[in-house]
Amino acid sequence: MALTPEDIQAINKLLEPITKEIKSMQLTLENETNKNIMRIAEGHLDLSRKLDEALKIDNEKEMLVIRVNILENELRKIKERLESIA
Repeated sequence: MALTPEDIQAINKLLEPITKEIKSMQLTLENETNKNIMRIAEGHLDLSRKLDEALKIDNEKEMLVIRVNILENELRKIKERLESIA
């Protein structure tokens, strides 16, 4: 059973609203959703960079605290030696 040209036209008319809806959804994805996803991704990248910077500062602070502890211990030893000499 072959389709007649009238059958094909009827099918095309039935598919026309579906085709328009699909095109509308594709445009929404391209123009809104994808762009918004990219904005969110860029925001997360910025947050990641800021976190790395904050952690770097914390690491530097930790190293300074360690150095201060070492220097305090050395100073205590020097004071003890001076007291034993005097």
